[in-house]
Amino acid sequence: MTRLLVVVGLVASLLVPGTTASAARGGTIEPVAECAALVRDFAIPGTRVHVTSAEPVRAGAEAAHCAVLGYVEPHVRFHLKLPTTYTGRYLQYGCGGFCGTLAAPQFPDCGPEVGGLAVATTDDGHVSQAPVPSVDGTWAAADQAARDDLAFRAPHVVSMAAKRIIEHFYGEPPSFSYFGGCSNGGREALLLAQRYPHDFDGIIAGAPVNYMSPVLLYQAWLVRANTGADGRPVLTADRLPALHDAVMRHCDHLDGLVDGQIDDPRRCDHDPAALLCPPGVDRPTCLTPAQVDAARRLYAGPTDAHGDKLYPAGQERGSEPGWAGWVIPVPEFGDASVAALLADNYLRYLGYPMGTPHSSLADVEFTTREFARLGVEGSHGNAMSLDLREFRRAGGRLILWHGWSDQGIPPRGLLDYYERLARHDGGDIRRWARVFMVPGLQHCGGGTGLTEFDPLHALLAWVEHGTAPDRIIATGRDTAGTVVRTRPVFPYPLTARYDGTGSVDDAANFRPAPPTRPTRDAVDWVGAYLHHKPGPVAP
Repeated sequence: MTRLLVVVGLVASLLVPGTTASAARGGTIEPVAECAALVRDFAIPGTRVHVTSAEPVRAGAEAAHCAVLGYVEPHVRFHLKLPTTYTGRYLQYGCGGFCGTLAAPQFPDCGPEVGGLAVATTDDGHVSQAPVPSVDGTWAAADQAARDDLAFRAPHVVSMAAKRIIEHFYGEPPSFSYFGGCSNGGREALLLAQRYPHDFDGIIAGAPVNYMSPVLLYQAWLVRANTGADGRPVLTADRLPALHDAVMRHCDHLDGLVDGQIDDPRRCDHDPAALLCPPGVDRPTCLTPAQVDAARRLYAGPTDAHGDKLYPAGQERGSEPGWAGWVIPVPEFGDASVAALLADNYLRYLGYPMGTPHSSLADVEFTTREFARLGVEGSHGNAMSLDLREFRRAGGRLILWHGWSDQGIPPRGLLDYYERLARHDGGDIRRWARVFMVPGLQHCGGGTGLTEFDPLHALLAWVEHGTAPDRIIATGRDTAGTVVRTRPVFPYPLTARYDGTGSVDDAANFRPAPPTRPTRDAVDWVGAYLHHKPGPVAP
């Protein structure tokens, strides 16, 4: 959960309700204040903003802008870039994992017709001194305010702070405000739509960990399901190529095209027992009985002793290459795994109310009782509410997306949420919220076949033009960065079907296809009650 959402796009500015005159004509808005004059305090509802530095940056590697650093009381740091060529748009990025570091925001490459977005990021209210801040939870052991900043407050107060500074600098507030995030940033995206429905006109939620406390328990289960009695991993990284190759041989053709990706892993029923080593044999091209059992547990997902699901899904078939590092320890992470670091830090420092007994990766129990215990503090950060009526009424537009080969956050969890959201909304949810499922894509980026998905262009067009996205092009790059594949991704439940002519690596040769049977994505699992447990909001 460490990658920020990287978004690129191109969209022309049109005159729509709420657009400033200069932005509507495709013009720019000039600053009315000096950059250095932004070093001051600003009042926003419930708190204060302190700008600690504001320095002009000449055009070079990025556009000329005023670089603003500051914090919202008590400790929510932010970095805001105010472009000299400004078109009235504000874009805020989410942060990954447990945050704890302030990354510089990126200006999206939106082309000469638009460009000029003000952009911001935040550290979510704490500074981590750990080598990998995004998996560190020690800062939260005795600081409820910092916990709350991460859980539900920081993105909201930074949006208010940034808009207040933008208004002071340019003489008017943003015409349009956008939020984009993946992983924890995707959770923040959904939380903003649910609890702060007027903060943003358009929101992108990629691979969201909106089932926050359940998914951190899931991380613990990933590790424990693959740990032997000797404390060592059962399924090791050297077995993953053989397992993945077997899955692809069995399932790649199911969508009618052998192209190195599985368009819908739910149709794949490959049993790892097909790779069982002969008696007395143990080599990388096959699996031992214990490794077969471990792979089956990873695919199945966590349950308690009675068979009740503790999460709506497990690892998808096709995601196996990403298990090295996330599920299986590798030297690059100090002989640990991402799942182990996330789970242990969460259980030790963040997962339970302060002053109550905590757990750890080593001793956490996979029971409904433990699930409920985690849900008390988890309700602060879970973004599971199904009531987005106010966001819809305000004209908000929501793009959700997930890679089908996500190695850390099961993609079916997003579909579970989306179906429940559609039922609750009671209408055609696609008028304001659409899901895009990207074949072969891993967690927020990378993967096999397709490696990038950038929906900002589509969101701008939807919000400002009223053009709902009927396809978004995903891209595949090789290790040298060369584009080797493009493929349309259609709004779920549509999938891309090859039209029989031309290259299978060219998006132009695919058309939308409906599912062969009705989709039923809502899952009977123990956390369903959390959808009706609202969390707190900041003033």
